[in-house]
Amino acid sequence: MEQAYGAGKAGGTFDPITFFQQPQTILRIVSWIFSIVIFGCIANEGYVNRPDEVEEYCIFNRNQNACNYAVGMGSLAFLCCAAFMALDVYFPQISSVKDRKKAVLADIGVSAFWSFVWFVGFCFMANQWQVAEPEDNPLKEGGDAARAAITFAFFSIFTWAGQAFLGFQKYKLGASSSLFSQDYTDPSQDPAGAPTAGTEYTEYNPDMEANYDGSGGYQNQDY
Repeated sequence: MEQAYGAGKAGGTFDPITFFQQPQTILRIVSWIFSIVIFGCIANEGYVNRPDEVEEYCIFNRNQNACNYAVGMGSLAFLCCAAFMALDVYFPQISSVKDRKKAVLADIGVSAFWSFVWFVGFCFMANQWQVAEPEDNPLKEGGDAARAAITFAFFSIFTWAGQAFLGFQKYKLGASSSLFSQDYTDPSQDPAGAPTAGTEYTEYNPDMEANYDGSGGYQNQDY
């Protein structure tokens, strides 16, 4: 089967079972779940206070930036995963190889970016959790949520790196046939390939063949 960047020609039917069995789709879903866990844990249980205080502070050494980072990046990663899953569904319908190439390159760049973001987030949250003062949280509230956010930030480094790797594999695959040249566009999607308006179909007439003796060009026909 002729393919371009991991997908066949445009116009094929969408198979949800095959789609959800693809490694890249699985990694996107896992990354999507991890992002929910990270921002959910911090948003719900990431702010604590001492018994004699009213105002709540970030559980990570009272560093508001650490909590903001986890909630903000988790929310954006959630939206990014959803957007690229939608792109994966639409990808086989893209008729232009150039557009497919742009989509694959965007996938590689964004996935590598998020892998770096979660590496920074893991180091930042782990450091602030390590230096947090026990007296700032004497009841030890939210400890499990903080550890869960740190753990899933660590795992997210590899899920996003895996997506970047799979995207790079698709980029290396490229267009596997001359039929998929860089300027290839599915004829069904190309307005230039459509019949000219007003063109009429001429029915085959057996007399045309009988009146042609092969000695010259087109011969006049007797009606």
